[in-house]
Amino acid sequence: MEFYSTNNKDNKVQFDMAVRQGLAYDKGLFMPEKIPSLSKEFINGLPHKSLPEIAIEILKPYVADYISDQRLTELCNDAFDFDLPLVEIESDLFALELYHGPTLAFKDFGARFMARVLGELNAEGDHQNTILVATSGDTGSAVASGFYKVPNTQVVILYPKGKVSDLQEKQMTTLGENIKAIAIDGTFDDCQRLVKEAFLDKKLSERYGLTSANSINLARLLPQMLYYFYAVGQLSERNKPIVFSVPSGNYGNLTAGLLANKMGLPINHFLAASNANKIVPEYLETSFFKPKPSVKTISNAMDVGDPSNFTRMNDMFDGSHEAFLEKMTGYSYTDDETREAIERLFNNHKYVADPHGAIGYLALKDYMANNDVVGVFLETAHPVKFREEVEPVIKTEVPLPEKLASTMTKQVIATKCSTDYEDFRDHLSIILG
Repeated sequence: MEFYSTNNKDNKVQFDMAVRQGLAYDKGLFMPEKIPSLSKEFINGLPHKSLPEIAIEILKPYVADYISDQRLTELCNDAFDFDLPLVEIESDLFALELYHGPTLAFKDFGARFMARVLGELNAEGDHQNTILVATSGDTGSAVASGFYKVPNTQVVILYPKGKVSDLQEKQMTTLGENIKAIAIDGTFDDCQRLVKEAFLDKKLSERYGLTSANSINLARLLPQMLYYFYAVGQLSERNKPIVFSVPSGNYGNLTAGLLANKMGLPINHFLAASNANKIVPEYLETSFFKPKPSVKTISNAMDVGDPSNFTRMNDMFDGSHEAFLEKMTGYSYTDDETREAIERLFNNHKYVADPHGAIGYLALKDYMANNDVVGVFLETAHPVKFREEVEPVIKTEVPLPEKLASTMTKQVIATKCSTDYEDFRDHLSIILG
């Protein structure tokens, strides 16, 4: 299978180059030339399949030219070795907890698989890659954990200084070895812009073998389909349309759900649940896509003013606003509304949600008020990662999982840098040598 750029469908590459490049040289994002359809037999059998079994089947068409069935089985068994609870909060309303991986965030699904894929592609030692990634919080920790000590791979993580939680910062800045961090004196959008400029700097990109582990990279995006398949399998006996409410920032999560749907997974509708950075909900309302500078909120992983994956969604809908509306409804909520939802979930259901999951819950409640469906909201991160916001609301301590307790005692090691590209390039050259 080949993968084309969303800016030019004639610009095609093989899977290995799509992973290594991350971003197409014409600034487009890679998409599969054909989205394969899965058999009804496979879909009907989902309730009886494990996470790795589902992953093998849905990922095989995309990687088959470069990864054998045997190796794919081994990689999936290794990458997806944690739980994925589906918790019923209210009648027909569920939280899908995506945070039971090693870094307590949904991004473990994509980062762990991508790390193993890139390690497989570079196994012969002919290629050296530098993972250059921008993060608004959880991507950095997931990538750091997933790629830690992976041979022939360096990792450089850019994050907005002072705009991530203490635990998130510790997770991405304390490992050492092949993991480096740069604290940018700006926003996530500044971090993302610097990463894109670096990819388009051919001299720099070729010198260090730059690639991305953001959801712009296909190897990060594709495995995120997995939890949609798993959840639908667990809900197949409900005999109602299934709706997913997706806390949305850069829209990789929602894009993965749309890909799963196009592969044959019966999902009736998606809710694009956002905070004050409501670029896509405003597009759905007005038909105009207008990126804006991001604003800081308590759901910081969604503080994105120019979501990269809108390009992929637009490609799947052939640029049709009407097609968007048939499949997606947008919602946005303030920090105060988010806190109220966290409080309501705890007081009424004894459920502790993080700010992102709380926004997903709010959107789902609003949609289900007028629609008889089974609803699932994605709980994307463990609430302990946002305990500074959660604990004052629920007036209860959120215990720190034992596996992360030692992380909080470690010293942050990060290079400080401005938002100027020349300054960033100089710092990157010093870090990588």
